[in-house]
Amino acid sequence: MITIFSGTNRRNSRTLPVAKQFSYLFEKYTDEQVRLFSLHNLPLDFIHNGMYAESGQHDRISEIQDQYLIPAEKFFFVFPEYNGGMPGILKFFIDACSVREYKPSFKNKKAAMAGISTGRAGNLRGMDHLTDVLNHVGTIVLPNRLPISKVDQLVDKEGMVSDEETLKSMERQILEFLEF
Repeated sequence: MITIFSGTNRRNSRTLPVAKQFSYLFEKYTDEQVRLFSLHNLPLDFIHNGMYAESGQHDRISEIQDQYLIPAEKFFFVFPEYNGGMPGILKFFIDACSVREYKPSFKNKKAAMAGISTGRAGNLRGMDHLTDVLNHVGTIVLPNRLPISKVDQLVDKEGMVSDEETLKSMERQILEFLEF
């Protein structure tokens, strides 16, 4: 199973439509089960001072972990640049899932990522940071990380990438990840 994460909880972000487009492309190239989870669907109260103990894990986080992390062999993260890095909610989510079933959730899984931004760098620093975090929890990251810069100029009215060169890059990354 491949789990795609839309890595922000911000409403009306371009991240979810791009993550959905990756999902459609994965389904075009593989028979593996592909599931999409948007961090927009996280419970609002999962962040609290007891969250770093297994007994303090929010029930909904346990359900998400059991449905989207543990059964997955691969993760694909699509996330925007926030203040020169990755969204804090994405780091909180990984932290929240690391207190229960740590090894089955992360150890020796494979991951790939696409960083999106309205600027020129395509969230390169955020992808570096997420790579460091994932390596720390034992997840192996595909070296080919896809920066999607000036995303606001590459999408149509529905938020889907319409730029042909970007679509080709997305497809190349997916094919490489499937072989990874």
